[in-house]
Amino acid sequence: MDKQKQQEAYKNYVKQKTPVHNLPLNMLKAFITGGIICTIGQGILNYCRHLGIEKDISAGWTSMILILLSVLLTGFNIYPQIAKWGGAGALVPITGFANSVAAPAIEYQKEGQVMGIGCKIFTIAGPVILYGIFSSWVLGLGYWILKMINAV
Repeated sequence: MDKQKQQEAYKNYVKQKTPVHNLPLNMLKAFITGGIICTIGQGILNYCRHLGIEKDISAGWTSMILILLSVLLTGFNIYPQIAKWGGAGALVPITGFANSVAAPAIEYQKEGQVMGIGCKIFTIAGPVILYGIFSSWVLGLGYWILKMINAV
């Protein structure tokens, strides 16, 4: 009987500590955050185009500026707060990827250039890069096979 009470107490404790999420509100926050990031990116792109820069070069500048802003905001500990509020809306765009590379570098800089920054910089982004490359290789192989048998 004592073990059953202990399990019940533990279930109650877990229930109290487990955060309750409001899915529609979280989706709205992600939509707003991602929308603001994309609007900023579109503004940068439009400004570059207004300056007379070609479309492809403007897109490159837009990406670089968004990455720079993300790294700076990460360094000033602002981007993590944006990501906490906006969830996937802040983590999915290119700015989220830049944050995932910059955050470990900032966190482990005290351990030195090689063992700190060098070893830990891709802690979060590494698996994304690995599985992104692997999945593109698998899809490319599948496409090549389909082309060989004239299916596409």
